[in-house]
Amino acid sequence: MQLPEPVRERGAVNKVLETVKDPEIPVLTIEDMGIVRAVDFEGDGVQVSITPTYSGCPAMDTIAEDIRSALTLHGYREIEIRTVLSPAWSTDFISENGKKKLEEYGIAPPSTSARGALLGHEAVHCPQCKSENTVVVSEFGSTACKALYKCQDCLEPFDYFKCV
Repeated sequence: MQLPEPVRERGAVNKVLETVKDPEIPVLTIEDMGIVRAVDFEGDGVQVSITPTYSGCPAMDTIAEDIRSALTLHGYREIEIRTVLSPAWSTDFISENGKKKLEEYGIAPPSTSARGALLGHEAVHCPQCKSENTVVVSEFGSTACKALYKCQDCLEPFDYFKCV
């Protein structure tokens, strides 16, 4: 199979990256999550800088492999994936489209900015009925970045993507 000739511009690479799903929340792309920090070109190669959602995130190796696979399918041959730790990722990097996708998937998106959460201005809406009458069941949900909540109105349990 002949691979296409890669397009050496950021927009073309970003289009490819928009197809790479978050392995823990497959309804989101890594672009929705704000994990991609930069796309650069050096010589014949492309460099993609990514930031983990939290220190020690187990999905980062999978994400790097998925980026490499997607770019390879689009003809890129020299690919470098860099992990960038500063500035640290926060839920403020999740796109508005990403937050909408989370809610449609049944996960309550971060309800305030990370700064607002630190100041205690956090109200968690039920993704099913939109009620604010919710209670935390456990600080940890299906992954470390989510908490388990229950709606007191519709009685449905749901994950909440914690503000960081």
